[in-house]
Amino acid sequence: MILEKVLAVLKKDFLTAVRYRNGLLLNAFAPAGQLVMFYYLARSVGPQFRPEGMPYFTFLLVGTGFYTFLLTGMHSFFRSIQESQQTGTLEVLMTTSTPASVLLWLSVISVFASGLLQLALYIGGGFVLFRPALQVNVAGCVAVFFLSLLIVVSIGMIAAGLQVAIHKGSAALWLLGSTAWIISGTLFPVAALPRPMQILAGLLPLTHSLSGMRLALGSGPTSALIREIELLAMFSVMLVPASLWFFSWTVGRARQFGTLSHY
Repeated sequence: MILEKVLAVLKKDFLTAVRYRNGLLLNAFAPAGQLVMFYYLARSVGPQFRPEGMPYFTFLLVGTGFYTFLLTGMHSFFRSIQESQQTGTLEVLMTTSTPASVLLWLSVISVFASGLLQLALYIGGGFVLFRPALQVNVAGCVAVFFLSLLIVVSIGMIAAGLQVAIHKGSAALWLLGSTAWIISGTLFPVAALPRPMQILAGLLPLTHSLSGMRLALGSGPTSALIREIELLAMFSVMLVPASLWFFSWTVGRARQFGTLSHY
């Protein structure tokens, strides 16, 4: 039953995307321009700069590509709720037989599928065009990706719950996204930050997602990779049940007070 719903949603969103070909072209050319910019930035910095033991271009390629995928996934939950509020369909959707959390996931699954395709094209395009040094640890990549996905879904559901409860999901994601972009090691290593900022970065799960993926793609020390996977697993264990409870609680509370349709 759920699989049929997933396939129906994917088909609908695919047909919608095909109708807007200009958007598809822009999504293809924008990452290409970013890759060229990062390549020449890395050349200008010089080969002697090897953050976390890898060439700077590889550091940028993995960091920006994976971070963009994760952030887009988090925003998709909030946007789904916001659009339903604006169109006045949220109350109808949340009173169907499908659980609220499952319904929310179905509404964003196409965003994750599209983001995964763009991530693969981005990393693959960077490798084909500029031949960065990548030595893939497949098991490590799968583990980091899966745990990071759980964390992103959890944070996204918390933001969606905030949007239902107080209409401030965008503010929470903006604060998290802005902070993580600066201190999680997207463009420069966390070790370059002041010590207090390094401690704060260690408390952000996205920091460990980026570090773990770089270790998995750059053939980093196995012990360091296992450590990052353990930290991501710990974040997942805490965030997944908390996010499910929080989103269900906010929806139930909104139903009780009749505020689901408020925006």
